[in-house]
Amino acid sequence: MKGLHHVEIWVPDLDEASRSWHWLLTRLGLELTGEWPDGRTWEAGGSYVTVTTPPNLTSAEHDRRRAGMNHLAFWGGARAEVDAILGDAEAHGWRPLYQDRYPHAGGPDHYAGWVENEQGFKVEIVADPPA
Repeated sequence: MKGLHHVEIWVPDLDEASRSWHWLLTRLGLELTGEWPDGRTWEAGGSYVTVTTPPNLTSAEHDRRRAGMNHLAFWGGARAEVDAILGDAEAHGWRPLYQDRYPHAGGPDHYAGWVENEQGFKVEIVADPPA
């Protein structure tokens, strides 16, 4: 089997991070499958995302502009579904990015939107290609 197995996101405040991540990931069709004092896991299609507060976290600051991962991109479904997710995101802790260029900030043939949560994590929601 090939493909992405999982992503683990380290956060300084699990409760704060879980509010925004839980809403987004379940809205995208992932299911909460694991919960423990220092973490949560959501799964779909054989891959999973874990948000955790590990004991050896060296900084409480996340900066997507530093070396490392800039953002995660998820399939959001049809264009109308992407629009609905992005329309609801702000009420759930996600600030819209690049609104002046929505939905084509990634180029004229790329229908997507970007959001950032309070911890500075950026997520791209991509529409399925037109049939």
